[in-house]
This record gives sequence, structure tokens and C-alpha cells, in this order.
Amino acid sequence: MFSKKRASSDVDDVRGDEAPAGPGFQSMLEQFGSDISKAVQAKKKRLESLTNNYMKVSQHKLEQQWSMHQSQRQKLTQKYSQQVSVVLQQWELDAQRGEEQEERMNNLFKQQVKILQQARAAHSHKLKCVRELYEAFVKNSEEMQKSHEAFLQGAMQELRGEMSALQKKILIDIQQQEMASVRKSLTSMLF
Repeated sequence: MFSKKRASSDVDDVRGDEAPAGPGFQSMLEQFGSDISKAVQAKKKRLESLTNNYMKVSQHKLEQQWSMHQSQRQKLTQKYSQQVSVVLQQWELDAQRGEEQEERMNNLFKQQVKILQQARAAHSHKLKCVRELYEAFVKNSEEMQKSHEAFLQGAMQELRGEMSALQKKILIDIQQQEMASVRKSLTSMLF
């Protein structure tokens, strides 16, 4: 207890004529700490709000792009499905005609062989068309998939860059506002 009194008197000696720190100074320090705490809480809420809004906008953009890509993929699939269906229907009609001709010409062997050869050539041609359409469909699907993946990777990189820039900006704003708050509090305490 003695050492505390002595330390206090030493401080008074060092201060000289200055008034000792009283409850007013303590309350100013507490008010200053309270102001800083409120400013930090306000900045935290603002940062959360900005981040949530930015994520909602980014998610909306990605959903729109995803929907557009899905629509394109569906249209492409539908287009090739229709083309394949037309070729297959034509192929079935050709097969029916071939069978009818085969039944009609059953007694004429040579003519029947000729008709079968023609039908086989037509079928081969249709199979070739179906194969080419299928290969084109697969190739276009793969290219579209690569394009979509590249787009999504680019969008994610852009999103990361924008988030990083936003974080830096928010941190700078927070630092500047905290410095302004500290200056204002110090000014109000000193003057």
C-alpha cells in the first residue's frame, strides 16, 4: 500500500503543476473505447451487408448464365434428336418398302437380289448419316462443355478478383473511418 502511494507521489512530481487524472479523464477514456467499439461493430455489419449483397448479385448472374447454357444445351439436343428421328423414320419407311418389294418380287430372284442390294445401300447410307449426326452431336456437346467450363472458371476467377478488391476497399474504408473516429475522439478530448 505504501508503494502505491509513493508511486502516485512520484507521478505527481513528474507532472509538476498538472492536475492529477481524475474520474472525468477515466470516463473520457471509457467513452473513447465505447466509441471505437461501436464504430467497429458498425463496420462489421456494413462489411457483412456488402458481402451478402455482392454474393446475391454474383449468384444471380451465375444462375442466369447456367440457365442460358442449359437452354442452349437443350436446344442442341432437341435439334439433333429431331434430325436423328427424321433419319430413323426414313430408314424405317425404306425398310418397309424393301420388305414389300421383296414379297412382291419373291418369284423373281434376280430382281429381288437387286432390290435387296439397293435397300442395303440405302440402309448403309442412313446408318452413315446417323453415325455422322451422332459424332457431330458428341463433338458439339464436348465443345460446349469445354466452353461452359472455361466460362465458369473465368467467372470464378473474376469473382475472386472482385471479392479481393472489395475486401481491400472495405478494409481501407474501415481504417480511414477508424482513423477519422480516433482523430475526432482525440480532438474532442484535447480541445
